Parts: sequence; C-alpha cells; structure tokens
Amino acid sequence: MTDDRIAAEADVVTKLSRQSVADTVAKLTGMITAKGMRLFAVIDQAAEAREVGLTLRETTLVMFGSPKAGTPVMAASPLAALDLPLKVLIWADGAQTKVSYYAPAALMASHHLTADLGANTWPASTPSPTRWWLPSARIPVPRKRPERRRTRPDTGGTR
Repeated sequence: MTDDRIAAEADVVTKLSRQSVADTVAKLTGMITAKGMRLFAVIDQAAEAREVGLTLRETTLVMFGSPKAGTPVMAASPLAALDLPLKVLIWADGAQTKVSYYAPAALMASHHLTADLGANTWPASTPSPTRWWLPSARIPVPRKRPERRRTRPDTGGTR
C-alpha cells in the first residue's frame, strides 16, 4: 500500500452497522429526509455493475446535503464542490455492513475552511452516521498507551 493511499484512508471514517446494507441505506435516507435535507442520489453500485455483466459486493453511495449550507462553502472554496454534496458509502464486507464517509475535519482542512464555514459541511442538524452504529464494534484505532509513573517504595518519589 502506498503512503498516499494510507494518508487518504486516514481521512475516512468507517463504522459498522447493526443492519444489512439495504436496511442501513433505508435508515440513513429516512434520517436525511426527516431532517429536511435534500437527498440528491442513492446509487446502487452493485446493481450498476450487474447491468454490465460484472459483480460487486453490495455497495451503495448516498449523496445528500443542503444547498443553503453548502452554497456558502462552495462560494468560499470553489473546489469544495468536488466533495459536496456529502457522500456516505454503505457496503458489505463479508457478513458485516460498513459505513464510510470523509471525516468532517478532513473536509474542512482540505478546503481550508474556517470553523463557521466548516460547520456547514457537516452541520449539527445533519443526521450523524455515528448515532446508529454498534458502539462496541467500532473499527479499532491504535493508540499510544500513556506512560505510568511508578513510585519507589523506599523513597515515595517517582522514577
């Protein structure tokens, strides 16, 4: 794997869903419309592959957003239009359903957005994909263990 690919994947958040791909897509699209956001497209990429005689695992791309929120972002940073509307990929990985999306902080950084404009890319009213994942099944992220300071029995001081 190349360093560029590793860096790009570091900006992608992937979570596990408790439900099938179809049920996860239905739940997300329901949340989007319930929040009054626009559902721009739901692309069943596996179905598109079947139409040309190819096979692909269950893979669905959901594109959604709010022109009211996204327009100021694109006005400030025209290349943000490459990442807007927001996209969530729901896909099968063996028996698991995974949901992937670009981290909001990564979107903000890549387009040099200020905090007020950056909030528009994934506003608080956006249905957060993290609300319906299985919390105990999160993708593990390696973390450094904090160093423990030990006391010496003979002095009561630290090493």
